[in-house]
Amino acid sequence: MAKAPSLIFISGGVRSGKSSFAERTAVEIAARSGGNLHYIATGVPFDSEMNERIKRHQQDRENTKHHWNTVEQSVNIGELAPNIKDRDILLLDCVTTLLNNELYSAVNKWDQLFLDSVYEKIITGILELKGKAETLIVVSNEVLNEPISPNILVFTYKKLLGHIHQRIVRESDLAFYVEAGIPIEWKKVLE
Repeated sequence: MAKAPSLIFISGGVRSGKSSFAERTAVEIAARSGGNLHYIATGVPFDSEMNERIKRHQQDRENTKHHWNTVEQSVNIGELAPNIKDRDILLLDCVTTLLNNELYSAVNKWDQLFLDSVYEKIITGILELKGKAETLIVVSNEVLNEPISPNILVFTYKKLLGHIHQRIVRESDLAFYVEAGIPIEWKKVLE
């Protein structure tokens, strides 16, 4: 049996089907390997729309015949690494929300030192999870195709997200962009 990829990155626009594709991919890997499914949810129900999205994702996982262990972790994802086993299949959904949570959970000014620390915290956490699990699937929103915003906070957020995406893709075995429910392969590095 071929070894499962250790890191898969899946990006796409809002409501593109990327989370559904990520869940199906995780289930397929778990079925082949006998691994345990873990969903790392970064969302925080701060309004009615986000609350509905969280409920829909939970319902989607409950409607499958596979058991998902869901962990709510809105910041500090690296803290989960000591609890991960080498047969675990992790799905982290999503980096855009995680970045938002990390930026706004601190009371720091968005200077370069702070932004660098947020980048390192997210990348280190992802790499720690990757190093412990059989497979880590990372989902993120593709917001970088939109016009450059004159708002400095939006510009800074998008720039930092772009750097995070680039690093994750460099570390990944597979990378996909999902458009209208169709996964488009960006990168494949498997034996």
